[in-house]
Amino acid sequence: MNSVPLRLVFLGSDPIALPLLGWLAERGGTLARVAAVFTQPDRPAGRGQKIQPNAIKSWAQARGLPVYQPEKLTEEVRGQLLALAPDLALVMAYGHLLRDDFIAAPRLGTLNLHASILPRYRGASPIQSAIAAGERETGLTLMRIVRRLDAGPVADAEQVPIAPLDTAADVESKLAAAGVPLLARALPRLRDGSLAFAPQEESAATYCRRLAREDGVLDFGAPAAVLAARVNGLFPWPACSIALNGVAVKLGLADVPAAVGDCHPIGDKAAGPGTVVGSDAEGLLVATGQGILRLRRLQRAGGRMLEAEAFLRGFPVAAGSLIPSHPMPVLVTRR
Repeated sequence: MNSVPLRLVFLGSDPIALPLLGWLAERGGTLARVAAVFTQPDRPAGRGQKIQPNAIKSWAQARGLPVYQPEKLTEEVRGQLLALAPDLALVMAYGHLLRDDFIAAPRLGTLNLHASILPRYRGASPIQSAIAAGERETGLTLMRIVRRLDAGPVADAEQVPIAPLDTAADVESKLAAAGVPLLARALPRLRDGSLAFAPQEESAATYCRRLAREDGVLDFGAPAAVLAARVNGLFPWPACSIALNGVAVKLGLADVPAAVGDCHPIGDKAAGPGTVVGSDAEGLLVATGQGILRLRRLQRAGGRMLEAEAFLRGFPVAAGSLIPSHPMPVLVTRR
């Protein structure tokens, strides 16, 4: 068996890839060594919107690796890739659509790590959309890139659980860590030619789009479980927001209590959807179309995200207050 490490070019722009890159640099170097990094150009970031490198570029620069930041993947950029003579290109959250000749340039081709168990949740927001849909499991899939959206043949996947109080940030951290065992299994088989790829089941495919700020609205006529999943799935971006006493409030975590318990009810009259029915030790309780939604973390503009108890001390909300509802845009489709 050939024990020479693969020469790998990495293409990515998001911190989700940092655990995998760290493993390749520190422990996985006998399997593959990163020869260069392709990433997005520096963009404005932070409160001051200063031009800053992304986390992937910073990681590569700290290790003295060549960094390429093309705005477009031109023929010149393909020439730069070919000059690196890579055995393999690995893509994870890069942000560019790759041309066929770019995909075929490395000796062993170009592989992609996608943050779902394909063929479900193809597209731009698989983590958020899976949580918002109420899934209790997702994963990271290793696949060959083809020109169709996330439709390439699959080699392997690493599954991760979604806990009831997981937000998108929590699940992203789990998926970031999942890249290490997935690549540790796949790279030896890729190197000796035994890594097999199977076509996806097209009839099971679903698609999720790029999210927008307008997606962060809630329709309290929906069941509480649906609303809690949406709040958690869309945090930290774009985050769901509501109007409490006319003030915009961002939501950071929600769930459905097993029982209303020791709250401060508004009386015997049934509360309509969006009506605050009281609070308990964990959050603000709101009536929905089916069940009670508990808002566990809240944030006013200019403030910090707080646990509900601390938030309500500084911003009391009376039982009987009505939170307006808005139609919730569809996040996942079959096409």
